[in-house]
Amino acid sequence: MSALLRSFVSGDWHTAPDEGRPLFDAVSGEEVARISSTGVDFGAALRYGREVGGPALRELTFHQRAALLKALGGHLREHREELYAVSARTGATLGDSRFDVDGGIGVLLAYASRAKRELPNDTVYVEGPVEPLGRGGTFVGQHLCTPLHGVAVQVNAFNFPVWGPLEKLAPAFLAGVPSLVKPASPTAFLTARLVELIVESGLLPAGALQFVAGSLGDTLDHLTGQDLVAFTGSASTAQTLRTHPAIVRNAVRFSAEADSLNFSALGPDGDLDLFVQGLVTEMTVKAGQKCTAIRRAFVPAGRVDEVVEAASAALAEVTVGPEGRMGALASAEQREEVRRSVKALADAGRIVVGDPEEDPVGRGAYLAPVLLVGDPERAEPHEVEAFGPVSTILPYESTAQLVDYAARGQGSLAGSIVSADTAFVREVVLGVAPFHGRLLVLNEKDAKESTGHGSPLPQLVHGGPGRAGGGEELGGIRGVLHHMQRTAVQADPDTLAALTGRWVEGAERRETEVHPFRLHLEELRPGDTLVAGPRTVTQEDVEHFAEFTGDTFYAHMDAEAAAANPLFGERVAHGYLIVSLAAGLFVDPDPGPVLANFGVDDLRFLTPVKFGDALTVTLTCKQLTPRETAGYGEVRWDANVTRQDGESVARYDVLTLVAKQAAT
Repeated sequence: MSALLRSFVSGDWHTAPDEGRPLFDAVSGEEVARISSTGVDFGAALRYGREVGGPALRELTFHQRAALLKALGGHLREHREELYAVSARTGATLGDSRFDVDGGIGVLLAYASRAKRELPNDTVYVEGPVEPLGRGGTFVGQHLCTPLHGVAVQVNAFNFPVWGPLEKLAPAFLAGVPSLVKPASPTAFLTARLVELIVESGLLPAGALQFVAGSLGDTLDHLTGQDLVAFTGSASTAQTLRTHPAIVRNAVRFSAEADSLNFSALGPDGDLDLFVQGLVTEMTVKAGQKCTAIRRAFVPAGRVDEVVEAASAALAEVTVGPEGRMGALASAEQREEVRRSVKALADAGRIVVGDPEEDPVGRGAYLAPVLLVGDPERAEPHEVEAFGPVSTILPYESTAQLVDYAARGQGSLAGSIVSADTAFVREVVLGVAPFHGRLLVLNEKDAKESTGHGSPLPQLVHGGPGRAGGGEELGGIRGVLHHMQRTAVQADPDTLAALTGRWVEGAERRETEVHPFRLHLEELRPGDTLVAGPRTVTQEDVEHFAEFTGDTFYAHMDAEAAAANPLFGERVAHGYLIVSLAAGLFVDPDPGPVLANFGVDDLRFLTPVKFGDALTVTLTCKQLTPRETAGYGEVRWDANVTRQDGESVARYDVLTLVAKQAAT
């Protein structure tokens, strides 16, 4: 008897006391492993995640969590060949395995990189600007996002045993929420090895990741309002989970990625080769077992024969088998399910390529690609998903008809439009967008760089409305914030600054004894302020700046034209001259901790500056962002340039890199 897969719960490995049920090699049909979660105390596992994993993660900043994700990605990269070998037993070709394994590792690295750029080196995420709530500026509000104090229960599908768990783990981990991973049984032996590698690395804090091999038992009964559930699988199972009493009673955040009848449409002007290449790729990668695969291929009625001929020729080149271009389905049971679905689709059309009853290899769960031509007015093409190497060509007569047919899928993860006709594309995209989570427009301009119809990207939302489950598993920082509670905090400016670690307008300023540019990163505090000026702006300044830069816009140089301008009434100074003069007032010229100015954000010119106006700049340290692995950090300064009457003429943030004391 083969080995029993172990669960990793409550900080230790657990082996079920029973024999479990067998899992089979999709290529040979041999037993690979057995699976059972008998004996797992699921309530204790959730408590362990909340009481051990959660606090450990919440002690880390976003950047520290990102560094761990990056290190984990590097560790798994070193073990890719081992994962490829195990993946082959799921029926995957080497290309499929790379798609799954490398894709999952890529998600970890992409999230780590994005977190360094878009999240603070802090444990609190501040969302949006400060909202003034009173006229005097003493009552303000802001939204803060903090990690939920629960566990993200992640139920994955069989088709991506590596990518699936990692794409859910990454945003939860970055948010500071521990994960409990439950893979689909047919390919759980690959996820089990993935988790073993992660645990062996010792990189993640205790309790940050738990793993269940087998049934979830009574896990859902123990959920609280602080927990989350993310599910990938069938719509019927999603409905069962979504309506579980504990999920309903406690308003548990539930995200689902379910059945999806994705479409690809060839425009009247569309490139036939690009369309067919995309169609055949989506039919054959992972043997069509992709939630984003093309199930409905919409083609102008006059081009159906042309498409069938080209697709038939391309599919004829596809070899099926252990060494072929297309691998096996995940199990013999899955192959039978696909065959039943093809029969239903054939009742509404005709098969033009392939025989679903044929066994192309003679062993294993193999099925040759099947292409149909269907009737788009029938319900079956829009309701039946054959989760395998199957797609149906459906003709359309007009753009409006195409939009209508695409929407009959009742919600999909992905769609694609092959066309360079921007008017056609606009009508289709705006028509079908409410029914799709992601849309690809493909033509010769973007084809070389495009990742293809079926590749979800961690930078963009992955999920879809309606039948597709209503979830958004990925989507950059959106995926992280899904695991956090957004709270509106109303307070005075000083209290809000203390809560957020950022100086806000109206909070206390402190003029330092030395120039703040002489202070190292560790010595600076939000609220440290320099007031410099005044500096009178003269006509000579404006004319010199115009001559030097070449900016001779009439409002600065032509008195008569400027007088006719309803905004100015007379000649005024250049906005960029104001910024330059302000820099001249606040910059400390000698070498010191400030290494560079790397940008200006949110620059606004608020009031015209006229000849004779005297400018003063107030520069206040607004936010400190240390870099974990560098000898410097980022400092954001609030710059407020005012004239002699106190009116602000320009407002912006100055961004600098400032050395750490230990690095100098």
